[in-house]
Amino acid sequence: MSQSVPPPNQPYGGQPEGGNPFAGQQPGNPFAGQQPGAPFGGGPAPFTPAPPARNNVALGVAAAVVAAVVAAAIYGAIIGATKHEIGYAAVGVGFVVGFASGKLGGRNPVLPVLSAVLSLVAVYFGQLLGEAMIAAKETPLTVSEIFFDHFSLLNDVWKEDSDFLTYVFFAIAAIAAFSGAKKAAD
Repeated sequence: MSQSVPPPNQPYGGQPEGGNPFAGQQPGNPFAGQQPGAPFGGGPAPFTPAPPARNNVALGVAAAVVAAVVAAAIYGAIIGATKHEIGYAAVGVGFVVGFASGKLGGRNPVLPVLSAVLSLVAVYFGQLLGEAMIAAKETPLTVSEIFFDHFSLLNDVWKEDSDFLTYVFFAIAAIAAFSGAKKAAD
C-alpha cells in the first residue's frame, strides 16, 4: 500500500499553510458578486416564485363571500344538531369571514367593514338554517322546503326564538370579523 505524501510546503495535502482553506480570501461578504435570489453561480435564478396575491379587493370580497356561505352552513348545522345557539361558533363565523378577506384582500379599509357585514348575514342565515333543521325533524317537510318555500314563516319563528343573546352573538361575530380582517392583512 502506498501513501501519498503531501509536498513539503503544504503539510495538509493541498490546503494552504495552517490548514485554513479561506486564508487567501479577502475579508467581507463572500457572496457580494451574486444577484439577489440567485443560486450559487450568480446568474439568474431558475425559478422565481410569484408574490402572493395581496391587496386585491375583488379577491378579498370573493373570499369573504365564500367563507360566509360555508361558515353559515356549518353554523346552521351546529345549531340544528344541538338545538342551541353557540356563541363560540358565531365568533368562529366572524373570524373565518374576516380572516379570509384580510388574508387574500390585503389592507384595504373596505374589507374589515365588509367582513363585519357579511358575518352578520352569515350568522343570520346560519341561525335560520338551524331553525329549519330543527323544524324539519318535527314536521314532514324537508329543510330546503322549509327554508325556501316557507321562508317568511321561518323568519317569524326565528324572531320569536331570538333573545338578547342572539343579538350579542351578532355583535361578537361582527367584531371578530373586523378584527380578523385587520390581523390577517398585517
